[in-house]
Amino acid sequence: MTRPSWDEYFIKIARLVAERSTCIRRRVGAIIVKDKRIISTGYNGAPRGLKHCLEVGCLREEMDIPSGERQELCRGAHAEQNAIIQAASSGVSMEGSTMYCTTAPCATCAKLIINAGVKRLVLGERYPDSLGESLIEEAGIETEYEILDPKS
Repeated sequence: MTRPSWDEYFIKIARLVAERSTCIRRRVGAIIVKDKRIISTGYNGAPRGLKHCLEVGCLREEMDIPSGERQELCRGAHAEQNAIIQAASSGVSMEGSTMYCTTAPCATCAKLIINAGVKRLVLGERYPDSLGESLIEEAGIETEYEILDPKS
């Protein structure tokens, strides 16, 4: 029996969180970990109390907008945004934490991650727009890719 590393363990949990996503186009999950404890989770979907894309459809899909472009036309909040909001609304500091996310952040999420004080990112895959990754690199946030078999 092989025991998973902490990074493998937490990225697998982020993949499980992604299964709650209500986005038609991309299922993303994020968790924020501090001292090997999960302090917050998030997945991409419509804001609290609003209908989900699964119910009303996807405007970006209807307009044939490529992934990674024109995020302002999406009714959903990203997984990273929801994880940060959940921690903040609970009064939990993210300073010095690690975020595990199934996809690299967009530019907007990268700015939030930087300002939240996340010091390390473990990511499952790249995002179509590389600006977010450039901002993360410029901010000096340690980044690793933990590519897993999608079946795991």
